[in-house]
Amino acid sequence: MTLCDNLGDFLAALPTRGSLLALDLSKRRIGLAGTDPERRLVTPLRTFERADRARDIERLRQVIRERQVVGLVLGLPLNMDGSEGPMAEAARREARRFVAALNLPLLLQDERLTTFAVEDAIEEGRLPRPRKGQPIDHYAAAVILEDALRAMAGLRP
Repeated sequence: MTLCDNLGDFLAALPTRGSLLALDLSKRRIGLAGTDPERRLVTPLRTFERADRARDIERLRQVIRERQVVGLVLGLPLNMDGSEGPMAEAARREARRFVAALNLPLLLQDERLTTFAVEDAIEEGRLPRPRKGQPIDHYAAAVILEDALRAMAGLRP
């Protein structure tokens, strides 16, 4: 399948209908958010603690099957100036592994300021306040996916 930096290439690789799944990666966790099949609504799904690579892939396969996912969106942690550092390089390596293992098109989506957007949404009451120590990675995945959907809407005729 296809690893896409370009939104046009990603859209060309997708069927017209079907759910998307966003991933917010860290060394310890993976946050997940998904869309409905029409790609109108984004839902924060869950955050899971990372295990070994095989177990992480199997968990993703399960979600992909359950939600009938046709494409992935992965947060790309760019530096504030838009350049790529070690974290972005690591995300690209993971993206290549996901494409190979899951056989789905994958879009790398800029995730700068995602954490701040989540914190603001929680403070404003647009997202529920997590309990102390509860991860918010799935909320970050939702912001990444919302950003991608907005960009996609701008490309559609």
